[in-house]
Amino acid sequence: MQEYTKIAIWQTAFLGDAVLTLPLVRAVKDRYPDAEIHFFVRSGVESIFEGQPEIAQVHPFAKRGKQKSLSAAIRFGREIGQQGFDLWISTHTSLRTALISRATGIQRRIGYSAPWYNRFAYTETADRRFTELAEIERLMQLLTPLGITGPAPKAALVVAAEAQVQAETFWAESAFDRPVLGLHPGSTWPTKCWPVEYYSEIVRTASENGAHVLIFAGPDEQEVARKVEQGANADPSHVTNLAGKLNLPALAAYLGKLDAYLTNDSGPMHLAWTQDTPLVALFGPTVEKLGFFPRGENSTVMQIDLECRPCGLHGPKKCPKEHFKCMKELTPDSVWRVLRSKLGL
Repeated sequence: MQEYTKIAIWQTAFLGDAVLTLPLVRAVKDRYPDAEIHFFVRSGVESIFEGQPEIAQVHPFAKRGKQKSLSAAIRFGREIGQQGFDLWISTHTSLRTALISRATGIQRRIGYSAPWYNRFAYTETADRRFTELAEIERLMQLLTPLGITGPAPKAALVVAAEAQVQAETFWAESAFDRPVLGLHPGSTWPTKCWPVEYYSEIVRTASENGAHVLIFAGPDEQEVARKVEQGANADPSHVTNLAGKLNLPALAAYLGKLDAYLTNDSGPMHLAWTQDTPLVALFGPTVEKLGFFPRGENSTVMQIDLECRPCGLHGPKKCPKEHFKCMKELTPDSVWRVLRSKLGL
């Protein structure tokens, strides 16, 4: 078996996509325990992987910033090629990624067989089998040229110690005397978002039935969180709005301590289930069959069976049918029944 000393794994899609790559990272480390594994991710999400024991170093790629142009990307690839890597594994399928992969000049480069331009970027390829497999299993196809087969290792996110301490301190200072429900009403894609008033109803119902509710939201989602809290009109001693107050590692650490979590199909959803947090994920324009779903016995996907679903890989800005039934017919009552059992109420 050929050995490697320094391995690069490239995944510069969204946060959730990078988290879903963790089983592949684990499998590579298991096969090559003495190798340094370097993880290249989209700039802005690198901090979430800094506590991951399999990874020697996380590298950000500014695909929306200074490295956006193809010429800048190619220069970046050449710089990577000078860093002593002897194996390159790319999980991304864009033309820019293909150009970077080719530019590295790393002796062994593995990527997907499609699109067509990948044949010029990699020394070996594997079929993605998008319609046959879920995403983690698709990613594991990239390891078949290395002789790595069998079930994927469990996805397990390890949060940096500093963030874990922050979460422990918050829990200790809050002295919760009831189960803690977290919810995240935002998403990059508007049609992935359950209606604000439905989230408000969950906040009110949960607080009235013995739970403390934490509302999570990123810096650009604070107004949505405010509307959810305001619309709930719940006892403020049982609701804490944390919108915009946590960085990514802290968010992950907080999610890992929840008794239950309610979320849209989003990046934070993946931060939660990879820590075995009991969760309910609401799928509207997307469907579980696309393969990017939360796993494990603690995860429940709720969705409505409609002919128009899915209407995209991520979800459009507006409902193409203008009825938004995929989310509106997921009623708060039905969601609360599932959440309630996870909270033990």
